[in-house]
Amino acid sequence: MKNRRNKNPQKNLILGMVLTAIMLTLTFVGFFYTPYDPTAIEVENKLAGCSLAHIMGCDNFGRDIFSRVLQGLGNTFVIAVLTVSIGVIGGVLLGAFTGYFGGWIDEVLMRANDVLFAFPSILLGLVFVSIFGTGKYNVVLALGIAFIPSFARIVRSEFIKYKEMDYVKSARLAGAGHLRIMFVHILPNTTTVLLSSVMIGFNNAVLAEAGMSYLGIGVQPPDASLGSMLSDAQSYLFSAPNYAFFPGLMIILLVLGFSLVADGIKG
Repeated sequence: MKNRRNKNPQKNLILGMVLTAIMLTLTFVGFFYTPYDPTAIEVENKLAGCSLAHIMGCDNFGRDIFSRVLQGLGNTFVIAVLTVSIGVIGGVLLGAFTGYFGGWIDEVLMRANDVLFAFPSILLGLVFVSIFGTGKYNVVLALGIAFIPSFARIVRSEFIKYKEMDYVKSARLAGAGHLRIMFVHILPNTTTVLLSSVMIGFNNAVLAEAGMSYLGIGVQPPDASLGSMLSDAQSYLFSAPNYAFFPGLMIILLVLGFSLVADGIKG
């Protein structure tokens, strides 16, 4: 039983990497090629089923679903990368300074961080979107700020654990400055935990972006988003189930891939 459990994280990591690689390949293909113009309306193909010409069928405007899925994957990927980047940069800086220095800096900043962390990221994102406005890059900014508290808590706990290690004390005795100790000696040792958190952050970013686009405050028409496609498809669940199935499947596969990778890294 013990050996079987030990093998599971590795299997999850391999499966997650394969699945993620497939999804990222589709994403990058969509940046350079789509079978049809994702925004081209062809009324004669309205709600057309799957065929050799349109392998995923067409939507209620006659637009090719496969082409829009590829574009939607690209939008989701860009938003997720930018969102997580903002969250990681802000979270690492905040967590590193509070965890390393402690004292009143830690008390003030982390109390404010705890207040923000008490709210779900998607809820905080909605609050910030109401301030910044709708649109793809406003969603990036809103979600990026909302993700900072979770990354800050993770980095802070790691810095508290490592700052009293013997190698850190030796670096201080050797005359290394605080910034060098923080970002050269301590930060690299947080890589495994941080990388796992980044994968989970991608998950959350994908779901948050899909949710906001579903509500109409994320990616704006005529650009495609997996979330907005699901919103448009809800009126045609029985007459054209393929319309909702394929965008939903892409979201599930993206989230599953990142989740398995995160589980494998933690294991």
